[in-house]
Amino acid sequence: MPSKMMAATTRVALLARSFSTSGATKQLVQPPIQVFGLEGRYATALYSAASKKKALDAVDKDMKTFSELLKVDSQLKEFLINPLLSKELKKSAIDSVLAKKSANPLTVNLFGVLAENGRMSNIEAVINAFAIIMAAVRGEIVCEVTTAKPLDAAAKKELESSLKAFLQPGQSLQLNLKVDPSIIGGMLVSIGDKYIDMSMASKINKFTSLLSQAV
Repeated sequence: MPSKMMAATTRVALLARSFSTSGATKQLVQPPIQVFGLEGRYATALYSAASKKKALDAVDKDMKTFSELLKVDSQLKEFLINPLLSKELKKSAIDSVLAKKSANPLTVNLFGVLAENGRMSNIEAVINAFAIIMAAVRGEIVCEVTTAKPLDAAAKKELESSLKAFLQPGQSLQLNLKVDPSIIGGMLVSIGDKYIDMSMASKINKFTSLLSQAV
């Protein structure tokens, strides 16, 4: 147990040093929305460093570019998340890719720390967490809706109108639609820090559980 705690402390210290932008202040600049988990900590550290360096737009552009690259280059993605490859090899490869893209030094640092900490499998989650932060910076509220079948234009328009009722003045809706046949019907809605499960699969599971308890 002590060795695990020491390793975790070392990783946190490495992250802090990599994103240190000023000797006068070591406090993080808190983002407008909190993102959770390991990916949230990395994304928040990157946001803080980029805020201090006034490089948010540049870093945001880098993250979007790399996200699109991972979508079209399956070999690169498989290479980076392959647990059998060394951290040094992955760091060298990603440094080369980012150099060709003329990425901001803070972006390079972030991916370098992920490689050194053996966290390249979390790369997409970190990118997504940073995207959520930047959406909040722009006054956008990210909403993810999962349905069993694709929505037609009329249903999508009605859904958008309903969701906009949750927004505050000056905010805009960023709607992401996903399809998952396993939910059978209904929908899953995640908006801001709220999550609503209105899926048919969830209702069936509840009914099945109640019936099992009654037997």
